[in-house]
Amino acid sequence: MTDPAVERDAAEAASAFAHPPVAPEASAAYGDHPDQVIDFYAPRGEGPAGSAPLVVVLHGGAWRARYDRQHITPFAALLARRGFAVANVEYRRGSSLPHQDAGGPVAGRWPETFDDVAAAMDALPGLAAAALPAADSRRTVVTGHSAGGQLALWAAARHVLPYGAPWRLSAPPPLRGVVALAPIADFGVAEELGVCGGASAQLLGGGPEHWEARLPFADPAALLPTGIATTVVQGREDIVVPPAVAESYVAAAAKAGEMVGLTLVEGVGHFPLIDPAADACAVVAEEISQLAW
Repeated sequence: MTDPAVERDAAEAASAFAHPPVAPEASAAYGDHPDQVIDFYAPRGEGPAGSAPLVVVLHGGAWRARYDRQHITPFAALLARRGFAVANVEYRRGSSLPHQDAGGPVAGRWPETFDDVAAAMDALPGLAAAALPAADSRRTVVTGHSAGGQLALWAAARHVLPYGAPWRLSAPPPLRGVVALAPIADFGVAEELGVCGGASAQLLGGGPEHWEARLPFADPAALLPTGIATTVVQGREDIVVPPAVAESYVAAAAKAGEMVGLTLVEGVGHFPLIDPAADACAVVAEEISQLAW
């Protein structure tokens, strides 16, 4: 007997991944590695005339090498049609070979994944000014899906990283806000639930000796409060990153004295949030609009 939840998730994933990749108007490197690149999509369509807010997109895929930015390009193009300037960021992900006691391709690279997100965010104002003259970097919103949602929350929390962290900022980053889509936002809960085959622990290097030492540098639930407007959008029927992960993050924020918005989308799971054919994607675009305009 098949599980209806699993069948729904498979159908939603198939729909989200069925869209052909959308080529950007421009690309720019922020480092020497082939994965250190940002694709830019020019604003058009529905937004007000004049300069456009800049939306930074960080793709998901459990920080694993097989998932790159191409699968989220239809979502980036949808945002451009909504009148946003869009920057779709690539970053180094895990090795394609199993190691670190992982049962399959390992998630993420320590510290390269975080090196790249920090470098990309720092380089973005200059790169966007050259590639997208219509982009207004003073109105930047960061969004990310799944593992990319973790990276989006982390990018907004660099000023509260532990002292001595190489990515720490001395002041909050100049962001209008963060819209995290089904983010892996609480590593402890994610590991308890076995999210993405233990990807959070793999991201930190695998093994208990790395978990405790590195968790304060990476786990969004440990990097609070940020003082930056934050909204989490979550499919209520998500079986990939269950709502309990987002709910735990929101509770941790409240305990730290910060209000984080949580929008639960009824009747959908993980992938409709980035699927231009799904109504849930319009919900996401509206949440971004509320912060950006």
